[in-house]
Amino acid sequence: MIDYIIVGSGLAGISFSEVALLHDKKILIFNDDSQNSSKIAGGLYNPVILKRFSEVWQAQEQLEIMTSFYSNIANKIETKFDFKIPILRKFFSIEEQNNWFTASDKKALAPFLSTSLIFKTFEGIEAPFGYGEVLQTGYVDTALLLSKYEEFLLSKELLKKESFDYNALDIEDDGVLYKGIDSKHIVFAEGFGLHKNPFFKELPLDGTKGELVIIKAPLLNLDVIVNTSVFILPLGNDLFKVGATYNWKDKTDLLTEEGKIELIERIKEIISCDFEIIEHYAGVRPTVRDRRPLVGTHAVHKRVHVLNGLGTRGVMLGPAMAKALFDHIENGTVLDKEIDIKRFGNRQGKKS
Repeated sequence: MIDYIIVGSGLAGISFSEVALLHDKKILIFNDDSQNSSKIAGGLYNPVILKRFSEVWQAQEQLEIMTSFYSNIANKIETKFDFKIPILRKFFSIEEQNNWFTASDKKALAPFLSTSLIFKTFEGIEAPFGYGEVLQTGYVDTALLLSKYEEFLLSKELLKKESFDYNALDIEDDGVLYKGIDSKHIVFAEGFGLHKNPFFKELPLDGTKGELVIIKAPLLNLDVIVNTSVFILPLGNDLFKVGATYNWKDKTDLLTEEGKIELIERIKEIISCDFEIIEHYAGVRPTVRDRRPLVGTHAVHKRVHVLNGLGTRGVMLGPAMAKALFDHIENGTVLDKEIDIKRFGNRQGKKS
């Protein structure tokens, strides 16, 4: 018997997998690559919501857990994928500068907002009002992390590249049985694919489509992330990742001309040099209306669990939420009511 079957190997899935492995648990993961939002994510970790100058929920705790978590994985897969790099908020007016200083006076935001304005000149960007620096920031190369971690899982025979058949799952009081595999628990971490899951499809996972582009801009000299209405992230070799759009109606991962045009217009608001589009990506983020993850245990099937709804901040949320779910299952630790799926009552399916 194994300890956990895990369905999905995006940021949520590998986060729970790694927590389980760190505790010497036996796992087996199923993934069919039907969801791509983790792979194409911007990967930024930023403790401040710059649009509203407000703190990300439990930001400091998430950053602390995330830092050691990714360090352990980097050593395991012998790959650097976590890059500490400043995020600068470009100011467009004196009023925006004043709003920054007002926010930096708030106790919750003080550790994350520098009170020294930056007037460094970056070739290709005009910024007469300067920048504000967000502290404790960086980005995770999610595509690299997921591909290398998948290689590790395959080398240990811990990953099956196939779709999960819900109808083949038998649930007992002391565990679950799936195609001859006995497991104590099963964790569903399927991202937007949750809508096909008979156990949790009634949970209010909304989904927000995001599009981003890779641009080539030889005259843009940038060694930090600049963030305004979109972020511009340097990748090297004159390439920059730019994103992202937010579409709450379209639930497909199809590229749109509207999304591309929106990104181009926003890029032109930030940089003053020429650029060309090299790549264009789209995916549906697993978001929830109340901006909190979906974590917990099924109301009827006590061996069936969910880890989902990481939304736009999966690289920060994933490790902390995986730890919370693991502690809940193994040690009976009570989940924070803000993330526990119990907050939605018993809006869960029951396998017939």
